[in-house]
Amino acid sequence: VQLQASGGGLVQPGGSLRLSCAALGVAFSAKAVGWYRQAPGKQRELVAYMTSDGITNYADFVKGRFSISRDNAKNTAALQMNSLTPEDTAVYYCNVGRAGSHLSLPYYWGKGTLVTVSS
Repeated sequence: VQLQASGGGLVQPGGSLRLSCAALGVAFSAKAVGWYRQAPGKQRELVAYMTSDGITNYADFVKGRFSISRDNAKNTAALQMNSLTPEDTAVYYCNVGRAGSHLSLPYYWGKGTLVTVSS
């Protein structure tokens, strides 16, 4: 299984970024997908997930600002991030679960993409 996250970069506070995740070698449509992040000196944390049925959930610190989506036809997932703050600075990782439920997360990890929010 290969997961490749992309779309990170430097953005000013209040700006937006859209992260993408491409999955290879996995029955993507049948799996839950999640986005995690790890800030310097902190533990990795769940940002958002979407089950195979399309149920979503967000961490409190991103509710109303971030949106997770998936395109099963393309085996991709995305994380739209708006109203970014410096506290959102982190390496963001895509993860695919063993099954369709969010309880199967995290399982398959890919390389992350760095998001830096700074003026």
